Amino acid sequence: MPTQSLPITPSRTPLSIVVGIVGVSAIASLFLAWLVYYHQPSDVAGTQLAFLPALNAVLNTCCTVALLFGLSFIRRRAITLHRNSMFVAFVFSSLFLVSYITNHALHGDAHFHGTGPIRPFYFALLISHILLSVIALPMILITFFFSLTGRFPLHRKIARYTYPIWLYVSVTGVIVYAMLASYR
Repeated sequence: MPTQSLPITPSRTPLSIVVGIVGVSAIASLFLAWLVYYHQPSDVAGTQLAFLPALNAVLNTCCTVALLFGLSFIRRRAITLHRNSMFVAFVFSSLFLVSYITNHALHGDAHFHGTGPIRPFYFALLISHILLSVIALPMILITFFFSLTGRFPLHRKIARYTYPIWLYVSVTGVIVYAMLASYR
């Protein structure tokens, strides 16, 4: 006898999925914190895959461009182009995350060598970047979940907060890289 499943209505949010996304995001953030601050890098000299920090900046830049296109498209009500741009931004962010993890596993944390008034500015930017990236991860996944499951009112409601945070994290990632590179 075939079993029947209850239809999922777009107006209801499956709390277990949202809680799962937040839980996975918390675990990912804890793993990244461990990797950056406690893990002993395997290539301290930085001889293997030395291009990864620059690749991270390129991927963040590409994500930023895709996010800006996505905003432009949704303002013109070009839904398909908006969706495609946001998927491209998500792919660039995902590739960034893989590259970032690989870079930190190999090389560890980069140290900022700037002095004077630029130093507190750098650390304020870095701290805001890190804190908002932790917040952005579950927000991005939940926003995508709402969109992919046809919960467009909820998607629009959370996207108003997700988008500027995601854009800020992408842009500040490039700025942090540029500052680290210029004070090497």
